Amino acid sequence: MAEGTDPEGRTEAASERRVRQAVEKGDVPFSREAPVFASILGLLVALSLLVREGAGRLARELSPLLDRPRGFALESGGDALVLLRATALTAARFLVPVLLVLAAFGLCASLLQNVPRLVSGRIAPKWSRVSPAAGWGRIFGRPGQVEFLKAVLKVLSVSLVVLLLLRSERAKAVNAMFVDPGQLPELILSIAIRLVSAVSIATIVIVAGDLVWARLRWQRSLRMSRQELKDEHKQVEGDPAVKGRLRSLAKDRSRNRMLAAVNRATVVIANPTHFAVALRYEPAENPAPLVLAKGRDLIALRIREIAEEHGIAVIEDKPLARSLYDVAQVDQTIPAEFYRAVAQILFFLFARSR
Repeated sequence: MAEGTDPEGRTEAASERRVRQAVEKGDVPFSREAPVFASILGLLVALSLLVREGAGRLARELSPLLDRPRGFALESGGDALVLLRATALTAARFLVPVLLVLAAFGLCASLLQNVPRLVSGRIAPKWSRVSPAAGWGRIFGRPGQVEFLKAVLKVLSVSLVVLLLLRSERAKAVNAMFVDPGQLPELILSIAIRLVSAVSIATIVIVAGDLVWARLRWQRSLRMSRQELKDEHKQVEGDPAVKGRLRSLAKDRSRNRMLAAVNRATVVIANPTHFAVALRYEPAENPAPLVLAKGRDLIALRIREIAEEHGIAVIEDKPLARSLYDVAQVDQTIPAEFYRAVAQILFFLFARSR
């Protein structure tokens, strides 16, 4: 998509940080059709596994009420309450398992789409949820148009499936007037199972399309402009100018600490102005000479100046100074390959001081 096609210039895919923040705020893709489809499947399971046995038990328990209505005492309000309570309990034993199956399927459809997350901001009151202007925009905006299109497709597909199924069952419906009334529940149940099965098949395409649409719409709502990506990168990685300034300050502090340690040196090996390495050798402190400071050009000159101010010997040895500068590290002893060369210089200094 060209950048000019988006009114806000949001042409870039959302970053991982943007997606993570959206999920933490409860902004996740969600299909409203999936729980409806799951409820239809739950109804199909309930009709196939629970209703046949439950309806038979319900009929057996309520048949005395219909066959011998005079056998129940209704002399007072208490008797009526007992009868209503028993009837309601019988009906509840039939309905509760069915309702639990429907609720379980609908809940699973919601949970499988996204991991449950408690977000207080989602339940906080917002004016946009009750604003007539915002509601008007949701109804007549693009999301509202898509919802209207889905509703029309559902009505048309379900109506067509129901019409075709009822036409195919028309002969059974006519013959039902001449069969034993005891067979009617089984006939109605079989037709209901076929009807719900057909409806669930008809809505599969709509549900699959809605799942894809919900994710695409969510991804589109999180898209970012190039400037937003740059700003986020600065927030995560830090402003390059600020980072450069911090690195410069860190180098300055490190350089100042290094130069402050030069006055403790035993000898400074120079080349003669381009490189300088300050070494300290105290057998009680370290088994080998320790590098206190090193530098080139202006830093080398400053090391020499400090050494001369404190009466520290400055030995000019171009190859050794350059090699030490390249290999040795500050606050570490010199590598073993320099022991002989540095030992000769130290021996010369100690002999001269005597």
